[in-house]
Amino acid sequence: MSEPKRIAILGSTGSIGRSALDVCAAHPEHFTVWTLAAHRSVEAIVEQAHRFRPRMVAMADLEAAEEVRRRLSGETIEVHAGLEGLLAAATYPGTDLMLAAVVGAAGLLPTLEALRQGIDIAFVNKETLVLAGELVVRAAQESGARILPVDSEISAIFQCLEGMRRKEELKRVYLTASGGPFRNTPAEKFPSITPEQALKHPNWEMGPKVTVDSATLMNKGLEVIEARWLFGLELDQIAVVVHPQSIVHSYVEFIDGSVLAQLGVPDMRIPIQYALSYPYRLPTPAASLSLLEVGTLSFEPPDRERFPALDLCAYAAEVGGTLPAVLSAADEVAVAAFLEHRIRFDEIPRLIAATMERHEPIPVQNLETVLAADRWARETAQRLVEEGAIPRTIPPYLRKAKWP
Repeated sequence: MSEPKRIAILGSTGSIGRSALDVCAAHPEHFTVWTLAAHRSVEAIVEQAHRFRPRMVAMADLEAAEEVRRRLSGETIEVHAGLEGLLAAATYPGTDLMLAAVVGAAGLLPTLEALRQGIDIAFVNKETLVLAGELVVRAAQESGARILPVDSEISAIFQCLEGMRRKEELKRVYLTASGGPFRNTPAEKFPSITPEQALKHPNWEMGPKVTVDSATLMNKGLEVIEARWLFGLELDQIAVVVHPQSIVHSYVEFIDGSVLAQLGVPDMRIPIQYALSYPYRLPTPAASLSLLEVGTLSFEPPDRERFPALDLCAYAAEVGGTLPAVLSAADEVAVAAFLEHRIRFDEIPRLIAATMERHEPIPVQNLETVLAADRWARETAQRLVEEGAIPRTIPPYLRKAKWP
């Protein structure tokens, strides 16, 4: 690497954003923090601004932006607000790479705009690809910008496929999942699971939304859709395998019987750093992996009866169009309602399924098509919560997508 890469970090106060800043701090000769953006965490972003001296910071929340502007008065750091602020942070002149670590649908517009301007994306916001994978991939192809995955599992697939000469050589990819905190919990106990229990992931430190998605295995289902778009795969080329130790981050199988895997300790700084430094590797602040200390690695199939979110994601991927956007939006509403103690843990996938049932998918023609489906799904899911109209079961047809 010659000159330092100028990095924009959207979601800098979240767990991924903080880890990315750790990486930048460890390699100041390779990375310059160019812009920062967050939702409303004033104290955190002001501290980050003082430490890393970015060209600008942006706050999605307007009141938070005013407070940050007051706290940084007299500084040379620009302060922007709202969606326009996020777009400005993602595309600030001179940006080499934007880390999209904003949770949920909020990252879609900044990601698309950065790609259209030819800015490489370090990609952790899987919802953006679930919502509008076709639009995102097309924008990257037209501008020549690269999409570099940050999710440990998708990054693992990316690394394992780097030496593949022909797409026809690939047989299947295997996304590994820890199984979450309820891997061995009987289904009859799911109704009594509390948000506090769901937020205790056995291996990873993540934000609340992703942690709950990991507990329901929705996170893994969303990665199935993400992998389809990033690697141009058919649904039957993607499998999910439960691997409780979270050491094998994913693996790929080729037509000649060879299998390649990417291994490492469960530390997000490793895939974040690889996305930032790509195509080079740098020393990492993370611990080294010792397989002698790990000892045994185990693998098992996911229990799709207890974790129906996997089937819902596969069905949405199979149908396509606006249905994945509806799935993603309904999941955001369901997780928020669960964390607010408004619905039970076992009602999360049922609320998502009920929202999907009420939707008539149409082809994704443009961004407005996606945003309209997203709005409709949020309103529908929220109404179901308010009316207490969550069905007791999931229709069988939503659970019959093709799996390898």
